[in-house]
Amino acid sequence: ALADKEGESAGQGRLSFFEYLTALAFQAFAAAPIDVGVIEVGMGGRWDSTNVLDSAVQVICPISFDHEKWLGDTLTQIAQEKAGIIRPGATVICAPQADEALQVIRQACQEKNATLRLYGEDFQVREQKMAVGGQVFTLTTPAATYQDLYLPLFGSHQAVNAALAITAVEALGAGKALSEEVLAAGLDAARSPGRLEVLGGSPTVIVDAAHNPAGAAALRSGIEDAFGFQKVVGVFSAMGDKNVEGILAEMEPLLDAVVTLPMEGERAMEPVELAKIAGEVFGAEQTFAAPNLLDAVDQAVSLTEEGNLPADAVGIVIFGSVVLAGQARQLLSARIKPENTSH
Repeated sequence: ALADKEGESAGQGRLSFFEYLTALAFQAFAAAPIDVGVIEVGMGGRWDSTNVLDSAVQVICPISFDHEKWLGDTLTQIAQEKAGIIRPGATVICAPQADEALQVIRQACQEKNATLRLYGEDFQVREQKMAVGGQVFTLTTPAATYQDLYLPLFGSHQAVNAALAITAVEALGAGKALSEEVLAAGLDAARSPGRLEVLGGSPTVIVDAAHNPAGAAALRSGIEDAFGFQKVVGVFSAMGDKNVEGILAEMEPLLDAVVTLPMEGERAMEPVELAKIAGEVFGAEQTFAAPNLLDAVDQAVSLTEEGNLPADAVGIVIFGSVVLAGQARQLLSARIKPENTSH
């Protein structure tokens, strides 16, 4: 209330919930005190409340369409917002990008005299293969070649994410190579809750927070690479401002059926609209609706049982929203066992 009064008397208005949360986080980090802070932007970059920080290294992940209402409806516009985090003289670690996004990032780096480290040019994942509970790959960076790194996460995009993280840590450490022990311990501890996360077996239940077409594409390829399913049923819900048709179109080749459900809150998409779009993408016979998550999962289990396939040949994937992923993790947490993570 005090901050709001000060802001209003200075003619700057009130702070948003996210701005308060960011300020509280910065205060907690300062009081800790931390050695290294990894701060993820809330949305966009240029005008995001996290962007008041100075940093020596900035990481830009693959830029795709999301939050178009705020960030713009072309990749160039969205990239301009993202590139707002680039600091003068900093090192920018950049994932693979569409040409129009990369053009914006290159230009911003030139203007800010920042060093660009680009995936595919300056660092790259090679010899990637699936392994029990995750994957193994070799990584070449500006400082070293790291052989046979084990990462306990599914999806080829997660190896790229690991490459971004390792190259960023090198840049923070004056460009020196990391020790094998540090790297092995760091990667072994990597967890990504709600991202291609296995929440149970018989049938295998996977939860993923994919809420835009690019996320759905990564989810689909991750499941195709890591699991030998013969039948997959989707459980799906979404916020009203999301590209539902685009998300479902990316998942359609993988899924044999989809069960939609409503979510609480004013941002949620209307259940009737959700079911209508799903029906258009999958066809009426492959589309089902449930009143809540528990019923949706039960319905999906029943659908996987049709055809009498072996339990390890069928899967359920719950996706479409970070909120839904959180609810699914809560609902199914009792079923999480260590052995369920090894596939």
